[in-house]
Amino acid sequence: MSMTITEKILALHSGRESAAPGDLVEAKVDLALAHDVTGPIAIKMFRETGVSRVFDRGKVVLVADHFVPNKDIASAEQVRILREFAREQDLVHHFEGGEAGICHVLLPEKGLVVPGQVVIGADSHTCTYGALGAFSTGVGSTDLAAVMATGEIWLRVPPSIQVNCTGKRGPWVCGKDIILNIIGTLGVDGARYAALEFTGDAVRELPMYQRFSMANMAIEAGAKNGIIEADETTLDWLAGRSKLKPLILRSDPDARYERRLTFYVNELEPQVAFPPSPDNVRPLSEVGTIDLDQVFIGSCTNGQIEDLRDAASVLKGKKAARDLRLIVIPGSPRIYRQALEEGIIGIFLDAGAVIGPPCCGPCLGGHMGILAAGEKALSTTNRNFIGRMGHPMSEVYLANPFVAAASAVLGRIGGPGELQ
Repeated sequence: MSMTITEKILALHSGRESAAPGDLVEAKVDLALAHDVTGPIAIKMFRETGVSRVFDRGKVVLVADHFVPNKDIASAEQVRILREFAREQDLVHHFEGGEAGICHVLLPEKGLVVPGQVVIGADSHTCTYGALGAFSTGVGSTDLAAVMATGEIWLRVPPSIQVNCTGKRGPWVCGKDIILNIIGTLGVDGARYAALEFTGDAVRELPMYQRFSMANMAIEAGAKNGIIEADETTLDWLAGRSKLKPLILRSDPDARYERRLTFYVNELEPQVAFPPSPDNVRPLSEVGTIDLDQVFIGSCTNGQIEDLRDAASVLKGKKAARDLRLIVIPGSPRIYRQALEEGIIGIFLDAGAVIGPPCCGPCLGGHMGILAAGEKALSTTNRNFIGRMGHPMSEVYLANPFVAAASAVLGRIGGPGELQ
């Protein structure tokens, strides 16, 4: 039976010869993830199951990244619950403080995710790991509690949508722009409970950090998961990072797809998502004049070292506009150190940026960059819903790091071409 890569992974992890859209399967889980927001609820529900030990102490990962360093008593209690549970269960992978970073940056960096795995996380952007050729998806805390207890999850096999991206990218166009364009075309529920399978020469040409951005935002089109077949770029990126054996799977040539879509990247310019939704997308040339109060560069979507390099290449020798807050947060301690060693942090500081510790920061309106009423921010994050980064009367626009850096200098949304 012909299958897509998603169907093959779920079939193998369910002990079946095949899997088709609509099938209900019980799949074995390779990695279960929770953070300081979702973890305490999952831990509470885990205890209510009556099970005393997690299914595998090396396959349950806890990361304190959303409200850290602890912003208040409530967040301190959340992190404490994770810490005590990790000690009790003797978990191999518990990241807090100077060892922690944004979970979806940290897990691949630590080599915990490889092609062919099933990764389940109590966070919607768990779909990030599809960039490595894994099936990864977000669930609620209660579902994660069951995974922690049993090592399995039941799933309805999603139909696959093939998204063929072809052509050569123009200047300052990134994977972030490709996925924003796709979301703008599909809408926030256009791929509801489907597997978005990104293919084509434009995807194969993308470096890993931009593939992570694309897979990360599959959920913004309502997808169950986003996935990219592993190739030499994937394996080169994993070399030296992971000791786990990858399982390289590819979709069959005659695999069944719910839809096949083609996007021509050579026609694409940098994209900007307007509030209040990631699908409210316009090309940069059609943005108009939008003055900004804040620019944020970071998050699980664009917090990799290469993202920081992209932003720094625009900011070098320049200053952020007067009265504009420029906030930069590296995705992990390793990325922070590398940015220091390469002089990138110095470029940001010279530009007038505030550098935050590796964490989610203002992305979810947590802290370190909350917006007041009427303020407008351009962000390299993945969501711009009403109130996402602060006051419900604030506005958030989404773009890639090149555009974010240029906009910080201009004091309004604009591109690097305007600074040349």
